[in-house]
Amino acid sequence: MVYAGSDDNVTQAWQQDTGRAPIATKIVVAGGFGVGKTTLVGAVSEIEPLVTEAVMTQASEGTDDLAATPEKTTTTVAMDFGRITLDAGLVLYLFGTPGQRRFWFMWDDLVRGAIGAIVLADTRRLEDCFPALDYFESCGLPYIVAVNHFEGTTRYEPEDVREALSVPPRVPIVVVDARERESALASLTELVGHAVELSPA
Repeated sequence: MVYAGSDDNVTQAWQQDTGRAPIATKIVVAGGFGVGKTTLVGAVSEIEPLVTEAVMTQASEGTDDLAATPEKTTTTVAMDFGRITLDAGLVLYLFGTPGQRRFWFMWDDLVRGAIGAIVLADTRRLEDCFPALDYFESCGLPYIVAVNHFEGTTRYEPEDVREALSVPPRVPIVVVDARERESALASLTELVGHAVELSPA
């Protein structure tokens, strides 16, 4: 599949058809603190992504656990935003949620109108994605789990992660490298397909 906004910025024939507007959909990228949401949005966005990163200060000590990500110096305080256009005339608008509990009040607004969500999981701290899983289960929004494997961490099979998180069999689980464009795009494609399967006929 060829993606608009990929290398060489090749314009596809359907993009020049002024009588045909692409279908626009909204996708949410959620998960715990420091799990790679901003990285994933930035990796796939065909536009300069909007990020609301703030430098972490001493005020967050004792609140934000940096044990698994000691090199992290900034955090999302509102949302991330990006856009990717697929070659079938489908535009995905990506909204990354803030991971810390104190910003969860924003989730209802960010999720409104979305067709589905990607829940990023870090196998070093799987418990951090439980709030996102509970949220999407309770509101009935289609979602998938994307296991973001970090360098130097033990790799687990998707079914092992499913068992650890008690994720229902109907929910796809994929492995992703949030830094790699093609890997991140594959997770988005999986979510869109899953959302379409669950949508009313």
